[in-house]
Amino acid sequence: MTESPDQQPAAALTPEPDVLALYRDAGAFHEGRFLLASGRQSPFFLQSTTLLQHPRAMTQLGGAMARQILEAGLRPDFIVGPAMGGVTLAYEVARQLSETLPDVRGLFAEKDGQGGMKLREAFEIRRGETFVAVEDVLTTGGSLLRAVRAVEAYGAECVGLCCIIDRRAETGPLAGYPLMSLKELHFETYAAHEVPAWLAERPLREI
Repeated sequence: MTESPDQQPAAALTPEPDVLALYRDAGAFHEGRFLLASGRQSPFFLQSTTLLQHPRAMTQLGGAMARQILEAGLRPDFIVGPAMGGVTLAYEVARQLSETLPDVRGLFAEKDGQGGMKLREAFEIRRGETFVAVEDVLTTGGSLLRAVRAVEAYGAECVGLCCIIDRRAETGPLAGYPLMSLKELHFETYAAHEVPAWLAERPLREI
């Protein structure tokens, strides 16, 4: 039987977002010269913190990510994101998945001060549960993988990764985990000794 619009899950009703338009409209797409967390330099920077303040944008992005997860045949018990960008994102994706699946939880992992990540003691994870890890912008995937390893230490299984924008030079699985993204966007980045003259003329901003 076909569901009427008011019976369908929120993720099914959310229109496919124009990701870059959302960033630009929120003033979260910047041009200049930026030192990325990876140590490389870029003429562009996506400030997801600015974008994720806006509930309507979060609803669109979270709905699209939830839809990708469902279309991949995944039925996770919870969603986890690395702090800080992945905190609200994990919650929103979990909220929209819960329209279709039984009570999907939204968790986050935070830095442990020793180069890894940890979970809050209040987060209960049962051995054998499955999860999807989410991130806003994926550049190297380091933070996302540290979050995954922190959760796997509790005996849960990562069944996939999902991000808003995949900035990696090579797309596809990350460290053997299947990866979904709403947008693939390949800005050129440079090591310090590779920065071209036109970019070197701009003041460097560390982010």
